[in-house]
Amino acid sequence: MSQKTPTLSAKSRERTGSRYAKRVRDQGGLPAILYGHGREPLSITLDMKEALSHINKGEKVFKLDFPGAKSADEMQIVLLKDLGFDYLGTNIIHADLARVDLNERVRTKVPIHLMGEAVGLKQAGAILMHPNNEIEVECTVMEIPDFIEVRVDALDVGHAITAGDVKLPKDTMKVITDKHAILAQILIQAEIVVAEATVATAEGAAPEVLTAKKEGEAAAPGAKPAAGAAGAKPAAGAAGAKPAAGAAAKPAGGDKKK
Repeated sequence: MSQKTPTLSAKSRERTGSRYAKRVRDQGGLPAILYGHGREPLSITLDMKEALSHINKGEKVFKLDFPGAKSADEMQIVLLKDLGFDYLGTNIIHADLARVDLNERVRTKVPIHLMGEAVGLKQAGAILMHPNNEIEVECTVMEIPDFIEVRVDALDVGHAITAGDVKLPKDTMKVITDKHAILAQILIQAEIVVAEATVATAEGAAPEVLTAKKEGEAAAPGAKPAAGAAGAKPAAGAAGAKPAAGAAAKPAGGDKKK
């Protein structure tokens, strides 16, 4: 937590719903909900630019200022509990704030910063995976850290650092995240090898001519060359067959059956 708690300008918001929330955003506001301490939830509007400037720095604890209006939440300490994003997941469109006291124990998520260079990265093809970039902790509001540093210097191939391995800044803090959740691990990048000969054969393969004799296959008695060759006759096995199209052919019904 910062030495000085940032202050956010706020005002009550009477109309709620997605349509009115969009109007608020179009006018430079950030819709938010304030709840906790056994009091009724309150819909408020924050200054979008001011709020995002602090949120994007990782700030989580604020004071609320309601300029020009009397409010029971004037200078109330609040904790950022959740953020709502647009359908692309890029722009913040809503914030959830909880009323808290500085000495109150709360649960919140804290970013993880990986420090050092893992020894396993010296191996060819090794990559550092970072599947979880934050953990949930329980502590007093005053103790909430801006981030937690995790050293990865000794991390080798096939090994991982989990939430249970994290050393918290203070003994009074507690990790809530599953202790088996992986924060960092080193794996060898899989190389997909494609047989070039197989690909070339597949791409250059021509459709099979059913009437053509396959290599190594004995010709049937009385068989003639495949259709399309000069002076070609019908395929083997057609007794009394006539020459291919272009010659005077008899109607199909005139063929004699074997």
